[in-house]
Amino acid sequence: MKKSIAVIKGDGIGPEVTNEAIKVLNTIAEQFNHEFEYKECLMGACAIDATGNPLPDETIETCLSSDAVLLGAIGDPKYDNDPTAKVRPEQGLLKLRKSLQLFANIRPVTTYKALQHLSPLKAGKADNIDFVIYRELTGGIYFGKKTLSEDGNTASDDCVYTRVEIERIAKLAFEHARIRRKKLTLVDKANVLESSRLWRKVVQEMAAGYSDVQIDYLFVDNAAMQIILNPSQFDVMLTENMFGDILSDEASVLSGSLGMLPSASVGSKVALFEPIHGSYPQAAGKYIANPTGSILSAAMLLDHFGLNDEANTIREAVNWSLQNGFVTKDIDSANSYSTSVVGDMVSDHIAGKIPGSAKGENIELRKSTII
Repeated sequence: MKKSIAVIKGDGIGPEVTNEAIKVLNTIAEQFNHEFEYKECLMGACAIDATGNPLPDETIETCLSSDAVLLGAIGDPKYDNDPTAKVRPEQGLLKLRKSLQLFANIRPVTTYKALQHLSPLKAGKADNIDFVIYRELTGGIYFGKKTLSEDGNTASDDCVYTRVEIERIAKLAFEHARIRRKKLTLVDKANVLESSRLWRKVVQEMAAGYSDVQIDYLFVDNAAMQIILNPSQFDVMLTENMFGDILSDEASVLSGSLGMLPSASVGSKVALFEPIHGSYPQAAGKYIANPTGSILSAAMLLDHFGLNDEANTIREAVNWSLQNGFVTKDIDSANSYSTSVVGDMVSDHIAGKIPGSAKGENIELRKSTII
């Protein structure tokens, strides 16, 4: 298979983790006889610095002409800490979502036995966590009309949703629930918000066409508590933009590290894949960032191409690296390896270069000797 992938490495640690995802994709290509062509382009603070625009037109054109987009991370403190900044890196991401019509963000939430000691949950609570959050991505309060009074003392952000916007992401969530454990949870605030009442009405109507899927309804405040109290109860969670943003970040810490989780943004055009973490500028250039979220995002990209065996090969290699202690500083500060070494180990496992079990004492000069 031959595919074209637009690569937006972005800011901070973005380039470092994305390089490891590409390394792994190249190993997959070699092992499974595929050809991946990469087209690098700019977005974020680096794009502002280079062009004055957080999302140059050339980047949009490159993404639209590609089969998928692999994104690192965007953001820079010089914009975060300046409330008067007129141009911000995040504006590029919002515009890209609109340009690519990426209406659904998909975040799998999974825990690993090797990392359960890092989870903020009590022992046992982190067992059997395996759910997916479907977050609507192009509507709601983030994209509604914004006003600020002339005296600067009153502000508003409209939260607007249409039936079509709700139906298209609900359809994806229902269909995914069908191939999982057949349970869907709609998270809203229908006791207070009119937009949430529309969400509930539309989803209830659609549920009649998915009689094999059990559907539950939770208010967002209760959902936030349940993610901590009993996360294993969830299978597929469906919610609007802002609620999904908050809940998916909450759920991301269950694994023990923000660096672990991938995501996909899909719609009617080209899909985009990225780790859920930010640009972590304090770590940029130190090669201590965890590339696992980016590598697993590459696995989701392969799933999108229909290459499920290849995607699962990556996941197996990641699990092996965790079990054998090939992890970055965020997971084990005392016995950690660089971003590139973790990528090397995942790639070597995929390539079949690692016979038998790994022995930590044989790691020398940041490279591995396996006996």
